[in-house]
This record gives sequence, structure tokens and C-alpha cells, in this order.
Amino acid sequence: MLKVGLIGCGFMGAMHVNCYKNIEGVEITALADVRNEKAVALAEGTNAKLYGDGMELIANADVDIIDICLPTFLHAKYALAAMEKVKYLFLEKPVTLTTAEADELLKKSKECGCNVQIGQVIRFWDEYVVLRDMLAKGELGKVVNANFRRLSPRPDWGWEDWSTTFERSGGAGQDLHIHDIDFALSIFGEPKKLYSVQNLIGEKCSYVNTLMQYDDFVVGVEGTWDLPASHPFEATFRVVCEKGVVENAGGKFMLYTDKGAEEIKLEKKKIGSTNAGGNISDLGGYYNELLYFTAKAAAGEKIEDATIEDGVASLKFLLDKELSFGA
Repeated sequence: MLKVGLIGCGFMGAMHVNCYKNIEGVEITALADVRNEKAVALAEGTNAKLYGDGMELIANADVDIIDICLPTFLHAKYALAAMEKVKYLFLEKPVTLTTAEADELLKKSKECGCNVQIGQVIRFWDEYVVLRDMLAKGELGKVVNANFRRLSPRPDWGWEDWSTTFERSGGAGQDLHIHDIDFALSIFGEPKKLYSVQNLIGEKCSYVNTLMQYDDFVVGVEGTWDLPASHPFEATFRVVCEKGVVENAGGKFMLYTDKGAEEIKLEKKKIGSTNAGGNISDLGGYYNELLYFTAKAAAGEKIEDATIEDGVASLKFLLDKELSFGA
């Protein structure tokens, strides 16, 4: 039985605990949060020992793997300590708040031999997995253009409003836009040119729009979290290829060709939901990434997708090349 210790029992921690409860061969043995009531609520149905702080869990808990679901500005401190404790660490995205911290974590992971997976969950979301496979197989010919959008109401459900405090989260760029940037980089690589702009009025970096120019196609990536609470969360894409268009929008995953329109059917695992707040209605991607992570840990194998190297590269692309370009 793989013993899991989770640090951070808020919105994302609740997502992860719910997924672990649905993975065979996994047991949640430790939970930590400065808000005891959050840890108590998530411990229901488990035999998890509760800790008031993540460092206490790291020092004392009997665990095989550690999962860190803390606010971004706390990632580096707790991840560095966790790498001394376990050989498998799951760290929510983005990897860290700064590139200097990211480099420190990467160095530490190599020194400790710790396998680290970053929570770039879009790589494991069913529609995006199918898209990546279709493009890799070249079923629709070359890509002509692509567009990825992530639109969200203001994420004001976080502990002490950390998400919308730029100095703690990095704004919509690091907390939301990085999902689609990471995915685009994972399938297309780095572009030849890019142009990125962000809002200059109001909250710093609550809207980002990026154009990425490749040899013979263009990718657009748009992200915002400054919408009214009444606006639904949307994560969509449209990829135009020589022989057809793949589109995920409006609750439908479609393939359009000269032969007509066809809905792409997916078989998703049904797992329970949580009442943690936030904008997530489908836990499939979270389940898939944690199923992959725990399978690798149980087998003692190397993490090969959403690695710490991937997370560091995406953060550096976003901060050093993208957001600074349009600033």
C-alpha cells in the first residue's frame, strides 16, 4: 500500500484527496494544514494522522510520497524539505513563484534523486490527451493554426485571497495561463517568435494574450481570471489542420472534416465530487495525473511526463520570454 502525505487541504488539496480515495493501492496516511478544520474535513473516511503544519508532517509522518497543494509562494520552502524525506514528490503548478527558486528545486531534486511531478494537469486531461495523440500521428496533416483559451471568474476562494495577490501567485499568468502555455510547449516546442501582452489597467496580470509563431503555423493562447462570478469557467481549444479541425468548446469535443461533423466520444472514469469551491466540475484530469504519479511511485520508475524539468522550462518561458516581452 502506497502511503500518501498531503500538505495543503484547501481547494486543490480536496481535489487530490478525492482522487487518491479512488486509486487502488493508495492510502492517505497524513494530512497537514494550518486550518485544522480543513484537515479534519478531508480526513473523513481515512485513518490519516493530522498535522498543523507541513514541516511537521515532513519531519514525522510515515509516508512514501508527498503531495504539496500549497499556495505558490510556499512551494519552494516545503518542496526542498520534502525532497529530503521521500523519493516521489507531487508539487502543484506552477513549480515555484520565481525562476531562481525553480532552479534551486531542480538542483535539489538531482542531488536527492527525488522524482518530482508538477501539476500541469492539462497534459492529462482526456480531450487534450486525444488531441496530442492525433497530432503526433499526423492523422489530419500539418497544423495550420491553433487557439487555446482559459477564462475564469475571479479566484477569490483561496486562503487569505492568496491567488489574487500578485506577489503570492504571480497573477493569472503563472496560475492560469501557464496551463495552456505548458501544453503548447509540450506538443509544439518553443516558437520562433512570440508576442505577448497583458492588462495594464487594474489588477496586475489578470489577462494575458500570446501569439506564438512557428515555422509555418501560429498558436494563440488567451487567459483571464478577471470575469464576474456569474461567468462560467471555460477551457477550450481549436486546432486547424490541413485535413480537418479538432475543437473542444461548448461542452462538445468535435472533429470537423469535409466528410462532416463528428463528436469524439470519450470514456471518462466516474469519481465523486467535492464541495471545496473553485471552478472545477470534472476531476478526470486530476485523477489521471495522480494515477500516473502513484503508478510510477509504486513501480519505482522515473517520472517522464510533467517532470520538474518541464515545469521549470514552462515557468522560465512564461517569465523570461513571454510576460516580460509585452511588459
